[in-house]
Amino acid sequence: MPKTPPIVTQMSELLDKLAAFSDSGFALAIRIRYTSPTLLYRTYPQGWIDHYTENGFMLSDPVVHWGLRQTGMVDWASLINHDPQGVLKSAVAHDLHHGVTYSTGQDTCRTISGHTRSSGAFTPAEREQIAALVDAAHALTEGFESLSRAEQDGLRALSQS
Repeated sequence: MPKTPPIVTQMSELLDKLAAFSDSGFALAIRIRYTSPTLLYRTYPQGWIDHYTENGFMLSDPVVHWGLRQTGMVDWASLINHDPQGVLKSAVAHDLHHGVTYSTGQDTCRTISGHTRSSGAFTPAEREQIAALVDAAHALTEGFESLSRAEQDGLRALSQS
């Protein structure tokens, strides 16, 4: 059996740490170029993923728009007035509460993550830890195109586990 590339193990560990903060799910879109992420990891319930996709919410999602234009962290609640399609209201209806989004990277290569949990708002310390983990995932995937086929395939396979 082939050995798991170290970069895949590192990403798996980062994803596990992010999941520990987000009991109701998260999405991590890494190195977005021309609106398409190089890697996409999602732990949201399948019902939400299906609803989001079927309704084409990515095109009107205020947290995606915010993340593509800015870096840093934002509470979903602060974007409610920029949500004419009701994406955030729909998320709450799917039991996704206390949402935050973190965005990092250059305009031409952005990484955006969204995190939710049922137990209450994220503390400032937790927000810092989430930001550090997302920054680490962004840095880890620098030069993705030059990674070996095994490394690329291993990173992609994590999105299916």
